[in-house]
Amino acid sequence: MKQISILGAGESGTGAALLAKKKKWKVFLSDRGKINPTRKKELKKLKIDWEEGQHSYEKIVQSDLIVKSPGIPETAPLIKKLRQAGKTIVSEIEFAFQYSDARIIAITGSNGKTTTTSLIYQIFKDAGFNVGLAGNIGQSYARQVAESKKDLYILELSSFQLDDIKRFRPDIAILTNITPDHLDRYDYSFEKYAFSKLRIIENQSPQDQFIYCSEDEGTNKHFKVGKLSPQCHSFGLKKQKDFGPDAFVDNGEIHFTNIKNNFTIKIDDVKLKGPHNQLNVMAAVQAALYMNVPLDSLRKTLKRFSSLEHRMEEVKTIKGVHFINDSKATNVVSVKYALETISDKIVWMVGGVDKGNDYSEIFQLVKEKVLAIAALGKDNVKIIESFRKLKIPIKEFQDIDLAVKWSNKQASKGCTILLSPACASFDLFKNYEDRGLQFKGAIEKL
Repeated sequence: MKQISILGAGESGTGAALLAKKKKWKVFLSDRGKINPTRKKELKKLKIDWEEGQHSYEKIVQSDLIVKSPGIPETAPLIKKLRQAGKTIVSEIEFAFQYSDARIIAITGSNGKTTTTSLIYQIFKDAGFNVGLAGNIGQSYARQVAESKKDLYILELSSFQLDDIKRFRPDIAILTNITPDHLDRYDYSFEKYAFSKLRIIENQSPQDQFIYCSEDEGTNKHFKVGKLSPQCHSFGLKKQKDFGPDAFVDNGEIHFTNIKNNFTIKIDDVKLKGPHNQLNVMAAVQAALYMNVPLDSLRKTLKRFSSLEHRMEEVKTIKGVHFINDSKATNVVSVKYALETISDKIVWMVGGVDKGNDYSEIFQLVKEKVLAIAALGKDNVKIIESFRKLKIPIKEFQDIDLAVKWSNKQASKGCTILLSPACASFDLFKNYEDRGLQFKGAIEKL
């Protein structure tokens, strides 16, 4: 019996353990931290060997295969040691891929991938497809492969998940954009981060499809269409005179051309609003058209699909002051989208764990739109140094209730209080969802 070690007992690792057990591997799951009690119960029920609070190298190194949590960096001493020992280390995505014959639409990108992924899933679900939603959203891909049989999977993939693929090959790959993010994991090299994103297409064949934004500077800088194996299709906001993109905006409508089914829809008929969401819609619809989703069903979904929780989520209006939860905005470009979308004057709540942010590209927007800044995090030095030159009131907080109260005092009728942090959440919160939920809880206390 082959042995497998799984590092990390989150949803990804637990799902991989369940699938490995089903496929008759001898499974060992190891987590350096504490394992969630519910997951412990699940592991015990299936008689899966596990440990917590440590990684037992001598046991792990005996494995034929190692599945690594995307949260564990290559710089971790255990990973370095296992690499030196010549061990094969893969992601949960790679492991699950070998046990499923379902078709795959995979989505990656620095911004917009969760909205795009969720919209694609809803489109196919509404159209009656037997479809699963997995990857960096919902239940893990491995768990779903273990517990159910789908004809199609919609996978949201982070660069961390793509770093450890070997043969993973989506039928349709979507790259929303490449902008600086997670640079702390890539030696502060934008090029290394970009090539990690582009791994989504490295195993694709000429029969596969690759959908990308032709107007994205980061994408254009790091790949050339002619060198790619898959069929390439683009989308962008502006129609070009002599060439593509295959999806574009013109005269108040979104047009889709050069595909199996030409399609046009009025911008006003799409519930997702803002130029950034028009790009997300273009990517999603192109994928749907390539897989022959009925046009009537597609149109109905676009008319009713709205923003996700924690992504430009309109929480409440109190005495004319609007509260928007954009907790999932963990990089500067996401914040830029938010600032561009809101027409009101803004009190901006920002901060958390910096990932190598360069705030200079939003200075002008902040200067034009922001009345005051609540810096919410354990270390606010970079934010204060970056924005104090704009002479906008800035106050530091390590308590979200106090930050919301202060922000509300700075706002007047017709203003928006925007939580759009530009940073990771784990200095003060469990994750971006926890941050968003606590923000909404603080609003209820006003």
